Amino acid sequence: MNSRGVWISKVEEKSKLEKFLRDEVFVVQSECGISLVNTKLQIINAELGVTDGRQVIHNTSSRIKSYESLLAKIEKKKISTEVDVVKDKINDIVGVRAICSYTDDLYKVADMLCGQKDVRLIKRKDYIENPKDSGYRSLHLVVEVPICFQNHTRWIKIEVQLRTTAMDYWAGLDYQFRYKKSKKEADIIGEELRDCAVVIEKMDKKVVELRKKLEAIQKTI
Repeated sequence: MNSRGVWISKVEEKSKLEKFLRDEVFVVQSECGISLVNTKLQIINAELGVTDGRQVIHNTSSRIKSYESLLAKIEKKKISTEVDVVKDKINDIVGVRAICSYTDDLYKVADMLCGQKDVRLIKRKDYIENPKDSGYRSLHLVVEVPICFQNHTRWIKIEVQLRTTAMDYWAGLDYQFRYKKSKKEADIIGEELRDCAVVIEKMDKKVVELRKKLEAIQKTI
């Protein structure tokens, strides 16, 4: 195939990818998967509210990746834009994020979610214990959940991101400061943000210690 043929083929692949993301069946299935995961997180939060006596999950959000964002990730990963390849290689086309106050609660929520019989854990990436070079910290779970339609059951792949409030604040700043910046600007900002990430990590550890001290005091009263 000559260069023009390759170019046409890539254009056609991108067109099919955009069509796939806008396909009503895909959108409905993804939204149902998001709804199911959110319901599971709500139930986990309610259960922990009884056993731990406090609200553990403070906020959740969800999204289906935009076409532009997906193309950027494909380029970063250097993979084909063929729909089947993208579905296999990109784990966060559909995503749910839950925010907690304390680091240890993130692992508790993760274990309870992945321990459910109808949740398949595909991949677990612990960026809390092993932060990215940028300083990014979060617990990522790639799971599959079953959506039962009238004539069939479809397993939907969803990435669940679990962060503390501080981690989420840092991630928001990282995106805001790096967006459409030159490499030189990004490098300078990156150094500063890594320093901020270290401070935030120390704060996350400290607030867990403070909560445990308070809980110990309350047990003696």
